[in-house]
Amino acid sequence: MLLPRFRSTLACLFLIAAATAYGQRLPDSVIPEHYTLTLAPDLKEALFTGDETIDVQVKQPVDAITLNAAEITFGTVTAAVNGHELEATVTQDEQKQQATFDFGRTIDPGEVTLHILYHGILNNELRGFYLSKTEKRNYAVTQFEPTDARRAFPSFDEPAFKATFDVSLIVPEGDTAISNTNIVSDQPGPYEDVHTIHFATTPKMSTYLVAFLVGDFQCISGKSDGTPIRVCGTPDKVQYAQFALSTAEYVLHYYNTYFGIKYPMPKLDLIGIPDFEAGAMENFGAITFRETALFVDDNTASLAAKKEVAEDIAHEMAHQWFGDMVTMNWWNNIWLNEGFATWMENKPIAAWKPDWNVPEDVAEGLNGTLDYDAQKITRAIRAKADTPDEINQMFDGISYGKAAAVLLMTEQYEGPEVFRKGVHDYLEAHLFGNATAEDFWTAQAAVSQKPVDKILSSYVEEPGEPALTFAESANGTVQVSQSRFFLNPQVKAESAQAWTVPVCFASSGTQAQCDVLSAAQGTLKFPAAKVFYPDAGGRGYYRFALPNDVYAKVLTGVETSLTPEERISLLGDVWAEVRSNHDGVGDYLNLAAAVKGDASAAVIGTAVGPLSTIDNRIATTPAEHQALAAWVVKTFKPAYDQLGAPAATDSPDKKELRSTLFAVLGTIGKDADVIAESKQIAGQYLGDPASVDPNLAQTAAAIAAENGDAAFFDQLQHVYETANNPQVQDYALRLLALFRNPELQRRSLEYAVSGKVRNQDAIFQLLLPMRYAETRDIAWDFMRQNWDKVQAQITTSMGAYLIGGTGAFCSEDKKQEVVDFFSTHKVAASERSLQRAKDAIDDCIELRSEQGPKLQAWVGGQ
Repeated sequence: MLLPRFRSTLACLFLIAAATAYGQRLPDSVIPEHYTLTLAPDLKEALFTGDETIDVQVKQPVDAITLNAAEITFGTVTAAVNGHELEATVTQDEQKQQATFDFGRTIDPGEVTLHILYHGILNNELRGFYLSKTEKRNYAVTQFEPTDARRAFPSFDEPAFKATFDVSLIVPEGDTAISNTNIVSDQPGPYEDVHTIHFATTPKMSTYLVAFLVGDFQCISGKSDGTPIRVCGTPDKVQYAQFALSTAEYVLHYYNTYFGIKYPMPKLDLIGIPDFEAGAMENFGAITFRETALFVDDNTASLAAKKEVAEDIAHEMAHQWFGDMVTMNWWNNIWLNEGFATWMENKPIAAWKPDWNVPEDVAEGLNGTLDYDAQKITRAIRAKADTPDEINQMFDGISYGKAAAVLLMTEQYEGPEVFRKGVHDYLEAHLFGNATAEDFWTAQAAVSQKPVDKILSSYVEEPGEPALTFAESANGTVQVSQSRFFLNPQVKAESAQAWTVPVCFASSGTQAQCDVLSAAQGTLKFPAAKVFYPDAGGRGYYRFALPNDVYAKVLTGVETSLTPEERISLLGDVWAEVRSNHDGVGDYLNLAAAVKGDASAAVIGTAVGPLSTIDNRIATTPAEHQALAAWVVKTFKPAYDQLGAPAATDSPDKKELRSTLFAVLGTIGKDADVIAESKQIAGQYLGDPASVDPNLAQTAAAIAAENGDAAFFDQLQHVYETANNPQVQDYALRLLALFRNPELQRRSLEYAVSGKVRNQDAIFQLLLPMRYAETRDIAWDFMRQNWDKVQAQITTSMGAYLIGGTGAFCSEDKKQEVVDFFSTHKVAASERSLQRAKDAIDDCIELRSEQGPKLQAWVGGQ
């Protein structure tokens, strides 16, 4: 499953999501082998009926059979046992989401067939079997991960209970259905105005990977390595499917080659759904997406939009191997799914589109993950996850970002081909089965003959991240010590921690040279190089600090001796040192100025990223804001001017670089010329998207919204309500939240909870203005005063996002307001998010206290 990506030129949120429920593991005395499902959804009444048989193996004598069920009303339940039919008494436990079938006698070990008649609801909570709506009609679709298959059919709804499935859907005339496998028959009946579609038997798979969708979906088709591929959506969206199809065709061939294991399903469908809470979901053979994560107009979309769609597709397709073919044994190892897919998603896209500079984006993302993991509240990659609530909380920046980063670091240490062989051996050993973390690192250690098991186990079991402190080097060796790193200098580790860390040094050759730090202190060997740099390729999962004279040499050669990825890692490390009060804000600004002319959009994006924090969370006086703005214009305007006007011959990276520089000049720099130009470009773009470079145009529209009037607000709202292109529609909606004018900001907030914005999007419209000092109090007051309307927008996972956004405050009194409000206005399963929000406020207070005087000193020196 892919978390929803919240894209804006000016804002990005990445917070933990969680859902409320209670749960308990099922006994392993009864094992499912095969499900036969027939479902008949009523799209008008939002109901469905189910006729189900489950072939099970009873492993030991049982007095009853317990499985998972939620929001299910049971009819008749029987069991075929040794030629006899037994009828069950059904007892349901809503808290545990379980149903127990008591047949009035002991059932001995052997084969048993359960037959269950039941009905349920097509809910509007974006989970289980639910309704998705457009203005014209309803659709019935599914989202089962992690624990919601039980809302569609009674099941052994745990990942280790793999079985095969035969699915049939009874659907209205004129509609079709999509499921995991191909259609093998389509017959009229069993009653008037419907037809029954039956799908081929699936391979063994977990319940959370089952999918079925009903509606008037239309598709375009292609093929890769003999496998049919379709991209499907509602009739008005399929015109934007070609880019996704081309991506999928390339990625499937790449993965077949990389893994050395061919994709096993008879077909691959990618389906865009109007209402979809996650970003996408890896259902085996039938991947579902938010429309913005799948559909894009190749002629008018920005490079960022294309990258996200391509990476979303590559992520979900990687799951067909990591997660679908080989599934974690239990949810505490969800990183074996999500970390692998996040690590893998970049490889095919980098090979397909080398001019997109994907490795630089990966390095940029690693900085964000390290910052996320360096907060007071974090967790180990593998953590306790027993209830549905705990399981949902595992889908966070640790399972995705940290796990992927640790894999990337380990791959560099082993070597790409050795690592790939270990991946192949791991997959091949567990095909259509389940696996644990130990299974993976044992395979890698066996192939590499290196201590990969110790490296991975330390990173998987230890929360947080190491900070490496390097002493002066001599004769090709250097003393290194490690400790846990926190962004807030007041936070200390509860006990001493040490990781087994592969440290890869930049060398004068083409290959990095690595050594392993396996204790709190140690001596490492390093190669000859232009400069001493202990994070070759920017792939290390650690922060590091160098002696002053060594850092001075790195700074002098930052543009000539380091790769773009290494410059990105250096910028991230120095900014982390500022946040932890080991360096001053002026030190970071000096480094940012040193790379001002860099040709890489990702390097410049990394360099200017912290300026928003300096402006919003450290600077407190008009003089400080003005000094920072003047410095931004002085430092980056020449580089922007040198790029010149957009041209058809511009490389993708040059287009992104122009957009990045334009953004910082118009927002932090508040350059009058840029603001005026942004309004002109935005107007042209909204009138004819094909007439302007979309990379620059979307940035310009965001700046124009910040400085916009009611007429521009009305124009954007009209675009959102009438556009057919999901990317254009989504971007117009996001822009409404950027207006700084108080009256227009209130209009935006009212609109978000008016019912005209889908629930999956509404919460983000409330969160965006929380990020900016000018609108934060307006948004907070609105939420408190209109809580009933706000609460109505909260779906299964969005409550935690909402509470997490209050971490944007930076004072004790606001922190107390947040605590007091949510103590009486409970949001389901948001305890960890509330704690993270409080810690984020504390971090800001500490950052402002420590760095505020240093910023004042820097201003005085300008």
